[in-house]
Amino acid sequence: MAFLVVLASFITVVIVTPLVIKLSFKFGATDKPNERKVHGKEMPRIGGVAIYIGFLVGCYVVRPMGLYYIPILLGSLVIFVTGLIDDLYTVRARVKLLGQVIATAIVVGYGGLELEFINLPFGGELHFGILSIPITFVWVIGITNAMNLIDGLDGLSAGVSTIVLTTMAALSFMMGNWFVFGMCLMLIGSTLGFLVFNFHPAKIFMGDSGALFLGYMIAVLALLGFKNATVISFVVPMLILGVPISDTFFAIIRRIREKKPISAPDKSHLHHRLLQLGYSHRQTVLIIYGLSAAFGVLAVVFSKINIMSAMVLVGGVLVAIELFAEKIGLIHENYRPILNVIKTIRYASEYRRSR
Repeated sequence: MAFLVVLASFITVVIVTPLVIKLSFKFGATDKPNERKVHGKEMPRIGGVAIYIGFLVGCYVVRPMGLYYIPILLGSLVIFVTGLIDDLYTVRARVKLLGQVIATAIVVGYGGLELEFINLPFGGELHFGILSIPITFVWVIGITNAMNLIDGLDGLSAGVSTIVLTTMAALSFMMGNWFVFGMCLMLIGSTLGFLVFNFHPAKIFMGDSGALFLGYMIAVLALLGFKNATVISFVVPMLILGVPISDTFFAIIRRIREKKPISAPDKSHLHHRLLQLGYSHRQTVLIIYGLSAAFGVLAVVFSKINIMSAMVLVGGVLVAIELFAEKIGLIHENYRPILNVIKTIRYASEYRRSR
């Protein structure tokens, strides 16, 4: 059944995408090159239509049952339409944010989805109380936009989404969460089908209709899979989404440091920096795939180890992320606090040996 779900969504997207490409040019839904864009020619940008249709076909095949099914369908429709309107007409950021707020309000208000509490590792519970709903909104909207921000290279967002969804599917299978497992499978089929046309050199972009939709679904399903979990388990979705979360985090730090609006665009995201360091388009995408897969493996390992080991692992991961960010200049080329300390220690050690 699992294979059938993935296959149904995959085949649907493969069949529909060429039609979407033709419609993109017909309605002028294309992405034109400029100083911020990596591509050098006009590209169709409503690939999210094909991804969304593949998802709907998957829903028809599986017919998932659950308290959150209808709210997720309605919320996903709102977020998809929001992205599609932006792809067609290029709306202001506040309009897109309004659509994200409405989509999140549907799963929170109508579906009752909220992060109410987490179980503390040494006993007891931490209840969020009146903050549970704001925290849920921040999570869903934050992850939705984080996935949108990494949609900068051929096949990048679709590939990372596939890896993230595969990790979530594996963990939900181990936890016996069949609703999340089934929803992940149909999304995996859709993103894999889209990658046939989106991997470098791409024939179509997913646009905001695809990126916002995938980000929204990943955010909601991650919360469904791990809500009311332990502190340790709550870190798992953060690890799964390590690439988009860390890229967004460093983008915010970078803009604060440069005294720019947080929403201001730039060409210093993870994929931009790797390209600037000399890696090819395809190499950059594959490197980020590797990073995303590594985070996925860490998430699975993390979910199976004891508290002390988990704390050590988290500390190691945070240090590794910081070192990587400093090495590639993700905040600024001259921002290297830890690397400078290591360099100083090494020079001091060499100096003592030379005396």
